[in-house]
Amino acid sequence: MEAQAAPAPTPTPTLELTPGLMIAYASIWLMAVVPIYVGSKLSLKETKVSEKMSSKDAWLFPVYGSAFLFGLYLLFKFFDKDLINLILSFYFLLLGILAMTQLLGLLLRKVVGSESNSKKKTSNKGLFTLKVPKFLQFIVDKEQISPDLVDIVSLAICTGFGVWYMQTKHWIANNILGLTFSIQGISLLSLTEYKVGVILLSGLFFYDIFWVFGTDVMVTVAKSFDAPIKLLFPKDIFADVFQFSMLGLGDIVLPGIFIALLIRFDRYLHLEKTKGARSNVPMKTPYFTSTMIAYGLGLATTFFVMHTFRAAQPALLYLVPFCVGSSMLMALSRGEFKKLFNSDLSEETQETKVKGQ
Repeated sequence: MEAQAAPAPTPTPTLELTPGLMIAYASIWLMAVVPIYVGSKLSLKETKVSEKMSSKDAWLFPVYGSAFLFGLYLLFKFFDKDLINLILSFYFLLLGILAMTQLLGLLLRKVVGSESNSKKKTSNKGLFTLKVPKFLQFIVDKEQISPDLVDIVSLAICTGFGVWYMQTKHWIANNILGLTFSIQGISLLSLTEYKVGVILLSGLFFYDIFWVFGTDVMVTVAKSFDAPIKLLFPKDIFADVFQFSMLGLGDIVLPGIFIALLIRFDRYLHLEKTKGARSNVPMKTPYFTSTMIAYGLGLATTFFVMHTFRAAQPALLYLVPFCVGSSMLMALSRGEFKKLFNSDLSEETQETKVKGQ
């Protein structure tokens, strides 16, 4: 989970900021911000929380992540790297194709004007029914699906795209898969309690620092792992041979689910203000907007430090203080710190609180 530029043979204090490098930084910055914005907006449309993360889960998440990361490191160190990459690439490619299929299906339904009836079509007019394997349920957020014609067309297009990626490993194809995977992850992997989000990001803050600065594990895995789990952009788009800057998807998805929590808290405040009634008054999003800006500033800071010292940086070292700090400052300035810290935004709790006003 690090932002990284390809290291130079001999580190020097500064690196010339060429036009090509500025394009690379700006592109990766934009590719990180956009899926958080889109995924957060889509999370508002989710009608239920399939599984609630507890404080204990949040504390243990960095431990599980460390075990997984170190396991990958050992696999790449002692086994055939090409075979490991083939297996893992196939798995993450499958997840990426499913995520892309869902997003493309949503876009196609908007184009043909059937988005409002998509749920009815899926449940009543599906061509057939399939049971979703457990290891894929967190992507589709269902135990079984009944695809219609739009779903079939979307899957065919995205499968063809996946075949192109496997044949070429083109960095643009990698980024498209990574972006769709990030959007789908942010929209579905919902946090329901602010304090759990703070615990999660705080643990990952130390996780990222240890594995990037304390060992070579994170950087080694990031360089060895040839799968669409990171965003890539050439350091010089005009060069004959590309060297890439990169950003791990974890640096997008994990802060992203925290930011998505805040836009749902904005919605809770809006519903509380309007007594849960439908209103023509547009919803204000002070927490979401301020934390989105903070994320952008934190990522820019990551690139600045990385560029200055020419070394891989644990992006969460900068993103966590910016995101958590900005949300806390916003709550303090609005006199809502206790309400935010004790919030529980699961659907049932939110509806009960609003109706009880």
